[in-house]
Amino acid sequence: MKHKHIISTVHPGSIAEEMGIEPGDRLLTMNGNEIEDIFDYRYYMEDELVVLLVEKANGEQWELEIEKEEFEDLGMDFEQGLMDEYRSCHNKCIFCFIDQMPPGMRETLYFKDDDSRLSFLQGNYVTLTNMSEHDMQRIVKYHLEPINISFQTTNPELRCRMLHNRFAGDALKKVDILYQAGIEMNGQIVLCKGFNDGEELERSIRDLTKYLPFLRSVSVVPVGLSKYRDGLEPLEPFTKEDANQVLDIIYKWREKIYPEYGIHFIHASDEWYILAERELPDEEQYDGYLQLENGVGMLRLLHDEFMEALEKEEGDDKERVMSMATGRLAYPYLLRLVQAMKDKFPNVHVNVVPIRNDFFGELITVSGLITGQDLMSQMKVQMQGERLLIPCNMLRIDEDVFLDDYTTDDVEKTLQVKLNIVKSSGQDLLDAILEK
Repeated sequence: MKHKHIISTVHPGSIAEEMGIEPGDRLLTMNGNEIEDIFDYRYYMEDELVVLLVEKANGEQWELEIEKEEFEDLGMDFEQGLMDEYRSCHNKCIFCFIDQMPPGMRETLYFKDDDSRLSFLQGNYVTLTNMSEHDMQRIVKYHLEPINISFQTTNPELRCRMLHNRFAGDALKKVDILYQAGIEMNGQIVLCKGFNDGEELERSIRDLTKYLPFLRSVSVVPVGLSKYRDGLEPLEPFTKEDANQVLDIIYKWREKIYPEYGIHFIHASDEWYILAERELPDEEQYDGYLQLENGVGMLRLLHDEFMEALEKEEGDDKERVMSMATGRLAYPYLLRLVQAMKDKFPNVHVNVVPIRNDFFGELITVSGLITGQDLMSQMKVQMQGERLLIPCNMLRIDEDVFLDDYTTDDVEKTLQVKLNIVKSSGQDLLDAILEK
């Protein structure tokens, strides 16, 4: 049998535990079907009647007939999260941030994934160049959605150039298959000055509107440029004038699309508004924040949640002194939120510090790419109070480790402060400041 999936964890109280399944057992089939990967497993697991063929550690095979609620989980995990190998990216995109990483970092940071399964499971964006006809058939068969697609451009020749892949233009034809199958999609355009901006951006937006309403949203984000670009395609940062032109194009198309479809469809990431020195849109213009992971509406959502939470507070005169570290991008907005607290909390002093990104270069302004070493070196001379608040996205998910492998313990020992990790919502930020 080709696929034998080793079970790594059985959750207490789960169906799997009740059926006598143990870590180390191997899942062979479900309902008589071999399981290729996590797609197959989740599809068959939705049934109310599931028949498992499990191989025990001693080689004995058990056939287990399970009656359960529809969509009820069996309660077991596998050694391979996808029940298969991760698929790496074969493109050489001119904007790829992994190619702009310095040497000597942990090996996993250099892995380029372009695995469609991670699009459904984790929200990753994929170029479609790595998807076979078999992959497409299964997505349609199982009606897996939404899928997040990195378009960059709808010009086939330009897409081949930007991805350095001669098949990148043809891969766009797969979008037609997804559309015809009624698969929901979200899109992304990483904008590179002189390549896919201006008239090319106009073309891309025009072409992508034909996939409405199944293509629910498209974000436009500026390319991130680190200082490690030797030997790579020369790219320039966008200016204030460029940002205003990008926003003008986006808003022209939004005005055309909204009356017909009731959604704004094409969205600019927060960086464009900051660079153009324009106010952020109101909440209603984000269509339910479909593109938060691309930095679309993060600052608006944080502001609104914070102000809503603040309105519920009665206030007090207690003295509180602390520091808060953030990226340069969010700095003016966090400063504004802190100042808004003064009426109700006059004795709260939050020293908001924008951390300059010396590690990757000053053009990188987001908090998620701040390293432990930059945080420590700059807070040594700017620290006020005995608590330091940092956003959770400075750390690896579910770990206390920064990108450069410094830990939260390292920061606390170096700065002699208590580190508070703040979750992403405005309520979490206010609670952290007020020590709730």
